[in-house]
Amino acid sequence: MNRTLFIGLLVILNIAIDQISKVWVRANFAYGETKSIIGDAFIMQYVENKGAFLGMGSDLNPTLRLVFLLVLPILVLGYVAYYILKHKELDRMSLIAFCCIIGGGIANVFDRIVLGSVTDFFYIDLGGVFRTGIFNIADMSVTAGMIMLLIASFRSGKKKSLQSEDS
Repeated sequence: MNRTLFIGLLVILNIAIDQISKVWVRANFAYGETKSIIGDAFIMQYVENKGAFLGMGSDLNPTLRLVFLLVLPILVLGYVAYYILKHKELDRMSLIAFCCIIGGGIANVFDRIVLGSVTDFFYIDLGGVFRTGIFNIADMSVTAGMIMLLIASFRSGKKKSLQSEDS
């Protein structure tokens, strides 16, 4: 498959899954409504987040919110898209990771532009051992992309280390 087509499809798939899930939640939940999926461990609660991750930045004045939650993310996402299109030597895992980050980022920026906030609805609480804030599919895409980049970075570092030992 053509590399550019692969990138485009993966980004669009990330955006589509996120947006479909948000439309479904807005249509099937009252604002603030909570539904247990797996006991108290996995819950869905519909909220609108005016800030960034976990509501950070929601108390900024409108100008700073515009800069930090719209302008800056759009510039960063644009640069990352340019980077992956131009750097053909990226390994497949890094390429997929960047596509997840771009897709998730675009999906949340789209919400901010169209709705003025981001629809969030997942919450995990594993008995206080691990607890999240309320998040969405786009947040999961970005997080998965970051984890994949870390793994790819460690793999790359190991390969370079092994190559230098062989020399």
